[in-house]
Amino acid sequence: MEQQLLIYNTLTRSKALFKPLHAPHVGMYVCGPTVYGDAHLGHARPAITFDIVFRYLTHLGYKVRYVRNITDVGHLEHDADEGEDKIAKKARLEQLEPMEVVQYYLGRYHKAMEALNVLPPSIEPHASGHIMEQIKLVQEILDNGYAYENQGSVYFDVAKYNQDHRYGKLSGRNLDDVMNTTRELDGQHEKRNPADFALWKCAQPEHIMRWPSPWSDGFPGWHCECTAMGRKYLGNHFDIHGGGMDLVFPHHECEIAQSVASQGDDMVHYWMHNNMITINGTKMGKSLGNFITLDEFFGGTHPLLSQAYTPMTIRFFILQAHYRSTVDFSNEALQASQKGLERLMEATVKLKELQPAEVSTISIGEIRQKCYDAMNDDFNTPIVISHLFDACRIINTVADKKASLCAQDLDELKGVFSLFMNDILGLKQETGSNDEREVAFGKVVDMLLEQRMKAKAAKDWATSDKIRDELTALGFEIKDTKDGFSWRLNK
Repeated sequence: MEQQLLIYNTLTRSKALFKPLHAPHVGMYVCGPTVYGDAHLGHARPAITFDIVFRYLTHLGYKVRYVRNITDVGHLEHDADEGEDKIAKKARLEQLEPMEVVQYYLGRYHKAMEALNVLPPSIEPHASGHIMEQIKLVQEILDNGYAYENQGSVYFDVAKYNQDHRYGKLSGRNLDDVMNTTRELDGQHEKRNPADFALWKCAQPEHIMRWPSPWSDGFPGWHCECTAMGRKYLGNHFDIHGGGMDLVFPHHECEIAQSVASQGDDMVHYWMHNNMITINGTKMGKSLGNFITLDEFFGGTHPLLSQAYTPMTIRFFILQAHYRSTVDFSNEALQASQKGLERLMEATVKLKELQPAEVSTISIGEIRQKCYDAMNDDFNTPIVISHLFDACRIINTVADKKASLCAQDLDELKGVFSLFMNDILGLKQETGSNDEREVAFGKVVDMLLEQRMKAKAAKDWATSDKIRDELTALGFEIKDTKDGFSWRLNK
């Protein structure tokens, strides 16, 4: 089926028909995490958003190369050009090597993404593994006259660039706005203009992470890695660049400037940005200290949480809002998502059990095409979910014997749920962990043996013996003790 997919392009501020540059191949680059702490709900949103994009484009038959970077060097405090490297600071505080910090938190990030059923990207490059590519990028920008060196550091000349091109076209800012909102920081004396940004920084003596370059022993600026690695793995021009809306300025604005300054034009065809997760209207983020980690959600261990929430509840909560809208955290919203997800999952179980009738007495409508239409309208997952709820009502009506569906319609509904709920939205049935199952299993056995004790106390020997004999037949070894009973499973 030919699908006409519309994507909202942040650059043009409008939806446009998706036309890959080199169909059927699609190149997609998404900004990944800076790995110096546990992933939180704010990290889950871009991961899930672009997982949906990846899944749907793949379903449409495109061969997608999905690159999601890992920032492990160059991201300084407050996203600025001065201050301590976020990973190096964590390493200093914990008396570890920086790459120990990276490895530890990257492993935990991957574990959280797997729990959320986020597919791994095609390539996951590290900034620290692409220093040479970043040095080459900086040299190209210098050679083209859009950067300058000062005391071993190299800065992008925003004013010079703005004379020939437009700095601020992605965010809608003009250079005067940028200059007026740029903070005065230590080291700004090295810059010709407060709006200039670092391409390469000369490392101070205490800076652990450093590499040789033509200008100094130092490290690349934060913005360089994505331009350099995007070009390396996807070419000078590729289809989609994604990330959180908080990256539009300065990160993605600087990426555009770097690509134009180095090769003459923008690398990216479609710029996509998911909106933020907020708490009481304020962006959730590590730098603000108002975040809840995914592990805290899964365990219910944060003071703001009234209970634990499963990974699929978190995924469903995020998908119930369009990716470009703000989502405000609350226990009430998550609990509503939990109930909604349970309804969908219960309906899928009922659907498998339904028996076909000769004829359908209820119409399933065009649910499949309606779901496609929603996905084709800039990945509108909440509308897809609303159509799946419509299907749930049909399933429940048939399960209650108030209507019937023929075999063809039953197969169609099963196909729609399998495709849109499982394959595209990435929602799946959850079972408890092995530990949780063991605890529940043990409680059931204890409950049965407590009933046996009550039967013995009432001299109901028939019930007592029946419980003991049936548990023994299942492989349980039961012993009566002075305090009650003990048991173990011999299988």
